[in-house]
Amino acid sequence: MNKRIIATALAGLVAFAMVGCSNSGGAGGTTSTSNPPASGTSTTASSSSKGIPNCGTIGVAMPNKTSSRWVADGNAVKSQLEALGCTVDLQYAADDIPTQTQQLDQMITNGVKLLIIASIDGTALTAQLQAAADKGIKVIAYDRLINGTPNVDFYVTFDNYKVGVAQAKSLLYGLKLTDKDGNPAADAPKGPIDIELFAGAADDNNSGFFFNGAMDTLKPYLDNGTLVVKSGQTKFEQVATERWLLINAQTRMDNLLSSTYGGNGAGLKGVLAPYDGLSRGIINALTNVGMGPTIPEGLPIVTGQDAEIESVALINKDIQFSTIFKDTRKLAAQAVTVAQAYLTGGTPTPNDTKTYNNGKKVVPSFLLDVDTVNKDTIKPLLIDSGYWTQAQVDAGQA
Repeated sequence: MNKRIIATALAGLVAFAMVGCSNSGGAGGTTSTSNPPASGTSTTASSSSKGIPNCGTIGVAMPNKTSSRWVADGNAVKSQLEALGCTVDLQYAADDIPTQTQQLDQMITNGVKLLIIASIDGTALTAQLQAAADKGIKVIAYDRLINGTPNVDFYVTFDNYKVGVAQAKSLLYGLKLTDKDGNPAADAPKGPIDIELFAGAADDNNSGFFFNGAMDTLKPYLDNGTLVVKSGQTKFEQVATERWLLINAQTRMDNLLSSTYGGNGAGLKGVLAPYDGLSRGIINALTNVGMGPTIPEGLPIVTGQDAEIESVALINKDIQFSTIFKDTRKLAAQAVTVAQAYLTGGTPTPNDTKTYNNGKKVVPSFLLDVDTVNKDTIKPLLIDSGYWTQAQVDAGQA
């Protein structure tokens, strides 16, 4: 069958996955979020009399609404704070740094009691956080560390180094170098096996943790020649993806295919991708040159992160290989637990006081564990837990 025809047919499976993702470094979507407010607008809920007395208004700043995970995070944090009797000013910044700084300025001016911030650029909020500190407003960094300021009181996130380890282990499993438990496979291919590497945005502190965890895990296989990065692009700055954008990943994969793989992907067996949006951009590039599950060459093993519904559907169709599941319900609950401690005059308890140095201080942190999702574990990890429904997985949308 002509490869162009194959690519056209496969495009029907992946076209929907091009929409609705731009930024990550955090967790995946949770439940359906139909008809959300437009990007850059606020959602404010009324306070109730239960939970925290005189809770007041809590400012919650999220990067964008084009990634389903941030919509889910925002809604989860908002609903849990409202259950404690707080008013919530939830803002989405459309991935625009000036918009997010203006939103935070307004929250501070309006007298919020506490800020929960998932930053777009972890180095761009120094003035806002100083203004918050001057007013005694506690700041919780949500999933992305805010750098270059002493005015970050706490950080809630997943164990980002372990996310990278899990992604690399999934790649090794997909390439049949290990079994599902990470043990060397008895009949493992000898190599060399060609792979390529992608990393997240250079201005996102999490990206380095993801990349380092993955590279430390892949290092023995790279050192002994079992795995080969054929392009030679192995340094973080060479493989970082600006703003975590799908189109940037797709463009780089297009260029790699042209420059290194004869324009048709021949020989490429695996791609380390740190986020589902990037994974889908990479897959778009691969299918555009005729690679796909219906031809002998097949698709390379492509990893991901966030269990976004579009990518879970692709995993279910044997197009994307895996994703890392970071349950945002747990992350939101931890952020609210920390907020509750501050709002009631207490001190939250970290489980990490060494790892996350933002250039001005080591920020006390609470790290959550993650799970790897492949086709065999969609049901137990995502559907049985109520994270996604079978109908959503089948449709590829919330």
